[in-house]
Amino acid sequence: MDEKIIENKELSIWEALIPIVALVGLLAYNVLVAYGDDALSGSNQFVLLVGAAVAMVVGFLNKVSYTAMIDEVANNFKSTTGAILILLFVGALTGTWMMSGVIPSMIYYGLMLLNPKIFLAACLVICSIISIATGSSWTTSATVGIALIGIGKAIGLPLGMVAGAVLSGAYFGDKLSPLSDTTNLAPAMAGAELFTHIRYMLYTTVPSITIALVIFIILGFTQKTTGAADTSEIMAAIDGAYHITPLLFLVPAAVIAMVVMKTKPLIALFVGTILGGSAAIIFQPDIILKISGEASMTFKAAYKGMMNAMTVDAAVETSSAELNDLFSTGGMSGMLGTIWLVICALVFGGVMDAIGALQRISSALLSVATSVLGLFASTVASCLALNITASDQYLAIVVPGKMFAKAYEDKNLAPENLSRTLEDSGTVTSVLVPWNTCGAYQSGVLGVGVAEYFIYAIFNWISPFMTLLVAAFRIKIRQLTEKNVA
Repeated sequence: MDEKIIENKELSIWEALIPIVALVGLLAYNVLVAYGDDALSGSNQFVLLVGAAVAMVVGFLNKVSYTAMIDEVANNFKSTTGAILILLFVGALTGTWMMSGVIPSMIYYGLMLLNPKIFLAACLVICSIISIATGSSWTTSATVGIALIGIGKAIGLPLGMVAGAVLSGAYFGDKLSPLSDTTNLAPAMAGAELFTHIRYMLYTTVPSITIALVIFIILGFTQKTTGAADTSEIMAAIDGAYHITPLLFLVPAAVIAMVVMKTKPLIALFVGTILGGSAAIIFQPDIILKISGEASMTFKAAYKGMMNAMTVDAAVETSSAELNDLFSTGGMSGMLGTIWLVICALVFGGVMDAIGALQRISSALLSVATSVLGLFASTVASCLALNITASDQYLAIVVPGKMFAKAYEDKNLAPENLSRTLEDSGTVTSVLVPWNTCGAYQSGVLGVGVAEYFIYAIFNWISPFMTLLVAAFRIKIRQLTEKNVA
């Protein structure tokens, strides 16, 4: 909320677009021609730095000092310190939950209970409920989302399809939950009341999630799965490698309870990691002993096994080759590639903000908004542009929120029109950009590339179209009242 929008009157719109054109062109070549699916292994990160270098040259030519640009990059780092720490703790939590049998137990009982035909729809519903309860799409995907990906892989569904269902549900709940930071940030930027904002979002959010649910139901009945026999073999392989017990569900239940009680995410993830490590020692002593490299179970072996599960590569061998790939984690070290991408994206976004390019692009979009629909379309375009260029969903809410608030008021539109549009186009589309912090996080945690899940994240990409459709037909476009103005 304290984000400052930097204005540079020396900069033209064409100069502001130069770094974006350079970045998009280089990324397109990198992904489509040079590296393909391996682009996120390092080359995309350097391309973001090249884009930042181009932006710096534009800044130098427009009287922006090197110190000013570096200071803005530093401010970006400061604002995302919590997110980077969350990434590290998610890696640690995933490692201990995999070694302790928490995630394998979720997969085991999920295979027992979930019908493959309704699995995709069930993913969406489950993640919607968890995300509304916790207010966090990140927590949802890092806990139940990982387990659902494992179940989907076990029954032979395309992982991009499963990830799309998980993210559709996770962002539906994140968008509507009063516990969500973006749900609080959007009305704060627009000048709307929180629960008025949430109620007003239902007009676009419910149709969007309904369309997504229907499509996933149809997809579920058209996909071929491995069938009951193969599922039984996989369940036997899990049971042979782990001590499966419902008691392990106490660990994720404790984390979800903490988040519901508004415990800070870092504290909840830290406690969840310790609980997962403790559960591994209690329920999976053989696995802990193996990954510790010790000959017998001692305090040293338990300590090393728990620390290895949290921090480095660890794997559990089963009788199924497919599960062997699934039951391996990188711990905190496995998240370093994602953090590397986030850092490089923050450098690009920081320089773009420092030279005034973000403000110039938003102003240009605002200048063409001559009608109500044009204003909504300009807001959507601004949010999408900032998710791509600034690589951060918070900037995609804060900058357009500050830039467009006066324009909505001038057209006699209530602030909840703006806050809803910010969420419909800023919050949910962040996960569709590979170098955005959300896209990098979700693809890293779920182990599914953005290109794989993009088309199946139906709720996420249909939401901006829904908000424009509502605006075009003037459906529930609330006007200012004396109370709003006051």
